[in-house]
Amino acid sequence: MPDTATPAPAPLSPAGGNAALRALLDGLPGVDEAGVHARVADLATRSVKTTAKAYAIDLAIRMVDLTTLEGADTPGKVRALCAKALLPDPADRTVPPAAAVCVYPDLVPVAARALGSTPVGIASVATSFPAGRAPLEAKLLDTRHAVAGGATEIDMVIDRGAFLAGDYRKVYDEIVAVKEACARPDGPPAHLKVILETGELASYDGVRRASWLAMHAGADFIKTSTGKVAPAATPAVTLIMLQAVRDFRAATGRQVGVKPAGGIRTTKDALRNLVMVNETVGPDWLDPRWFRFGASSLLNDLLMQRAKLTTGTYPGPDYYSAD
Repeated sequence: MPDTATPAPAPLSPAGGNAALRALLDGLPGVDEAGVHARVADLATRSVKTTAKAYAIDLAIRMVDLTTLEGADTPGKVRALCAKALLPDPADRTVPPAAAVCVYPDLVPVAARALGSTPVGIASVATSFPAGRAPLEAKLLDTRHAVAGGATEIDMVIDRGAFLAGDYRKVYDEIVAVKEACARPDGPPAHLKVILETGELASYDGVRRASWLAMHAGADFIKTSTGKVAPAATPAVTLIMLQAVRDFRAATGRQVGVKPAGGIRTTKDALRNLVMVNETVGPDWLDPRWFRFGASSLLNDLLMQRAKLTTGTYPGPDYYSAD
C-alpha cells in the first residue's frame, strides 16, 4: 500500500488568532484509519537482513534517551544512568553511547557533572510533567531552571485539556514561550521536544492536528507520550507523526524530529520503527538528531541482541544493569 502524502496547508502566520489556528488544523485532511493500520501491518512484514541488522541495532542504541522519571530518583541513580549511557556495555567498548539521559529538572546538574563535555545529551522533562497542569509562569521557571542547570534538551508536555477544548491558541502560545525559555546566553538553546500525550488526544485526527500545531509553534521534535499514559507509542500513532513531519518539511522547508516513547521494549520493536522511518520519511531521519526512542528498557534488549550477533550466544538476563 503506498504511503501517500497529506496535502499540506499554508504555513501559519504568527499573528493569527485562535480562529486562524482552527482554520489551519481543522482544514487538515482526516486520517484514513483503515489505511494507517494497513500500512502499519504491511511495514511489519519487512525483515532486516543479518548484514544490516548489526548496523540497525547500533543505530537504535544511539537513538535511545535513557530515562528515569520516578519520584524515588536519587543522585546516585542518575549517575549510574549516565555511566550506562556513556558505556552501555563495559565489557564491549565498541558499543556506541546512547543519545541522551532524561531526568527531572532538579537532577539535571547531577547529570551535567557526570556527563561533562561528552556527546551524550542531557534532556529534562519540564512544564509540570507529566500532566502539564500548572500556570505558564511555573512552566517557564521549570524550563529555565533545567536549562541553567545544563539541560541540552527540554521535553515539554502540552496542555491536553486546552487542546481538546479547541483552545489551540493557548497551546501554541505556551510552546512558543517555552521555546523562548530554552535560550541560554552562553551557548546554543536547548532543543525542544513537545510531548503530545497521544493516548489522551481521543483520535488519530487529534494526533495529526497536535503534531502540526507543535511544529508551527517551533518544536524541534514531536514526541508521542510521557510514558505515564496508555496507549503510548503505538505504531499507528508513530506513522501519523512521521507523515506529519514529512509533509511539514515539504510545506515549510523545516525538518522536525520524532520521538516515540512508551511501550517500545524489544529489538524487534525498534527495528520495525526504523523500517517505518526509512519508508515514510526516508534516510534523512535515520539519525539521532531526528529520531529517538524514549524507552530505557529497550537498551538491554538491544545489547543482548547485539551480543548474540557478535558471539553467537545470548548473555544472561542479569548480565546488564537494570534501569
